Formats: sequence, C-alpha cells, structure tokens
Amino acid sequence: MTSSPAVAIAPPGEDELRTAVQDAGGRVAEPGEAEALVWTDPQDPHGLKDLLDKTSIKWVQLPFAGIEKFADAGILDPALTWTCTKGAYGPSCAEHALAFMLAAARRLHVHLPAKSWAGQGPERRLKGCTVLIVGTGGIGRSLVGMLKPLEPRIIASNRSGRPLDGAERTETSDNLTELVTEADYVVVAASLTPETKGMFNREVLEAMRPDAWIVNVARGGLIDTDDLVDVLQKGGIGGAALDVTDPEPLPDGHPLWAMDNVMITPHVANTWNMALPELVEMVRRNVANFSEGRELEGLVDPALGY
Repeated sequence: MTSSPAVAIAPPGEDELRTAVQDAGGRVAEPGEAEALVWTDPQDPHGLKDLLDKTSIKWVQLPFAGIEKFADAGILDPALTWTCTKGAYGPSCAEHALAFMLAAARRLHVHLPAKSWAGQGPERRLKGCTVLIVGTGGIGRSLVGMLKPLEPRIIASNRSGRPLDGAERTETSDNLTELVTEADYVVVAASLTPETKGMFNREVLEAMRPDAWIVNVARGGLIDTDDLVDVLQKGGIGGAALDVTDPEPLPDGHPLWAMDNVMITPHVANTWNMALPELVEMVRRNVANFSEGRELEGLVDPALGY
C-alpha cells in the first residue's frame, strides 16, 4: 500500500471511474502494475479470474452488490481483499419496492390495462398496513425511511436478529413462516447465498395472508418460482411484484406472465445509469481509504459470499 496506489480499471470503464481514482490520490495503471483493481463487468467472473492469475493485485472492487456469480465461480480468494457496492444501491431498489407496493395497494395492475371504466375494488392506503422487510441491508434501511411518512407498521427479519432502525421489531430468518402471517406486504431484500436460496418456499408462501403481496427487488433465487406459481394459481396470496426472477430472464410463455395479479419488471430496480454515480463515489472513497490504510467500505466475506 502506498500514498499513491496504482489502481487498474478493467474492462476499461467509464471516464468517471478514472477521475474518481485520481481525485482520491490514486494512479490509474495497467493491471500488471496495479495493487488494486476496479472490476467493471458483473457478468464475467472468469475474465476476472484470468486477470488475477497474471497479477499481484491485493484489493478488488466489484461493481454491484450481488456477487453470487463470483462466489459460485469460486474466485473469491480469501488471500485478497474484496469489496462490493452493498448498501450503495439501496435507495434505488427501495424506490422500486415502494412503487410496487403503491401500485398493488391502488390496484394499478388492474386499472392501467383496462379498456373501459370499471368499478372500485379493494384499493387501500399503506397507512395502517404491515410491511415485513426481509433483509436489513442497504435496501431495507432505505425502505424504512421512504415508508415512514406513509405510516405503515414495519417489522423486519434478518439472519442475526439485529434490530433494524425504524422497525417495530426484528426477528431472525428462521421465524419467517410465523412473521409472514402478520404482513400485508412482504419485501424481499436479502442477499442470495446457499442458505437463503429458495427461502420463500411453499411453506412460507402458504403461510402468507390470502390478500398479501410479495415484492422481490433482491434476487430471483430467493423465491422458489414453481412454488410461487402454484400458490398464486390457487389464490393463496394476493399477488407478486417481481423485478427479479428465477430463471432470469423469465422465459416467454412462463405462467407468471399470464397472471393478472403479477407485476414483472426486467431487473431495472437499479440500472447502470443509476448505479454508476454511486459506484464512482464508492471508488473515490475506497481508493482514499486504501491509500491511507483505513478500512474499506463494502467488505466481502469470501466464506459467506457477500
């Protein structure tokens, strides 16, 4: 570590990233000369592995919060320091979750496609309803602040049970089947790991209220898709609002596309144009931290994969 660390950007990224490195006192260098790397392609873990095999890089900054592709590829070498953008994109994903909840509450999925004037249904406000936030990282924390003016009751769930500020209470994820019975809206905002994959299975989904909506802005694999389809077809829950699916992209002709109580968006809760400014600022802060020997933001535990 030096006062002016050599930082590579690969594949060659936006000019804003180069500026961020330089503004933080770093020097943009070729990978073979660098001690740190800003990796810009979230879809190419094997390209990253090939590059790391040829360098002596000590710290790798990944571009997104969801890093399961890199964990699954087995390239999170514990001898290196890894950071991702967990927390940085929370507000944009929380906005999308809020939009989904408001759309469901006001039945926009019914009214917007309508071609004639229809009568009123059970439209409702968020005030007084119960929102369960599953996962209390950046998305969950941001969503609490956005929900507060709308006055719902907020409860939360995470792996540790550590309290989420603004929630009435926070319980551990092993109590999920009981927690969902209280919620009008269940917002899925957890990390995808081997332990959380399929955490919303038939048992949990069937425990939800028959008028409750599940909202997923995290990762598709957190919900068992076949179980979700079955529960929806049987009228077991009110609906599903999904920005992410498993599989993804969701194939044409999949049963979810034909359901009038399902809203699907194509993984746009956080897009590159939304993400880039946040990534640039994190790179600026972390290069400065790396230069001065301070703890980096967004540290990844290679053993846990997030």
